[in-house]
Amino acid sequence: MKLGNEKSRWVGFALAIVAATFWGVSGAFAQFLFNQRGINTEWLVTIRLLISGFILLTMAYLRKGPAVWQLWRNNGDVAQILLFGFVGIPAVQYTYFAAIEHSNAATATVLQYVGPVLIVIYLAFRNRKWPAPFQYLAVFMATIGTFLLVTHGRFDRLSISGHALFWGLGAAFGLAFYTIQPTRLLNRYDPLIITGWGMLLGGFAFSFVHAPWEGSGHWDLYTYLSTAAVILLGTVIAFSFFLQAVRLIGAETASLLSSVEPLSATVLSILWLGVSFESIDWLGGLLILSTVILLTLKKPEAAY
Repeated sequence: MKLGNEKSRWVGFALAIVAATFWGVSGAFAQFLFNQRGINTEWLVTIRLLISGFILLTMAYLRKGPAVWQLWRNNGDVAQILLFGFVGIPAVQYTYFAAIEHSNAATATVLQYVGPVLIVIYLAFRNRKWPAPFQYLAVFMATIGTFLLVTHGRFDRLSISGHALFWGLGAAFGLAFYTIQPTRLLNRYDPLIITGWGMLLGGFAFSFVHAPWEGSGHWDLYTYLSTAAVILLGTVIAFSFFLQAVRLIGAETASLLSSVEPLSATVLSILWLGVSFESIDWLGGLLILSTVILLTLKKPEAAY
């Protein structure tokens, strides 16, 4: 699919960046819920997916009417949405939250952004084509920036636990799968429909891991507001924006642009949750931001 005009390209850039910012913000809220309110990780994943999926499908029905059911009439599309809902959505959701629980929002989001590197490698093999020079540079900058943030500039070891590293890299693979797998569906259906069904199915599947009615932790006004932020900002808005961006600018570019997510998570974690950050960590963040600027200067090409 060829990309649209220049306006559509910039809309895609904006949607990817806003989605990434909201993901980062919601990660900080999730860290608050885990560390200061004792909320169960599996429960938050389940309730997040169920409520978000229902809201997105309702929005899609108001816009498209009976078209929300259309994909269930095609066996190939059914197989794809089941794979997206039962594998792609839960993978990227749970691994990310588990990484936050074992470290913090800033570290988890940075680790997740090994994902764009995996996407570039995958697409290069699939298309049997070496990446363009600007892609090498973008991946290099994003990788170095991520490395500096994760290691605090120490080349001999990671400044995180083994569990945090495991779940963080799992989130990277989840992000890559989540970005690439539904692209064919997104060429045929509205992103709200695909995201809504994927999240509702993922929430149903995760209900067998942790029932949505079995909540835990300390509940007060801040707990309710933080949970709402995770669901609305970090899920309903962010995921629908991101999938729309994939349609406009392609999986590879959208994922690399969303590297601003660690910046938003880091800033909020420092200002609100007291996470310490060193000058070398800020250097890593600037490298990631430079990747975003580099990609916005790129000429449009075919989306995947």
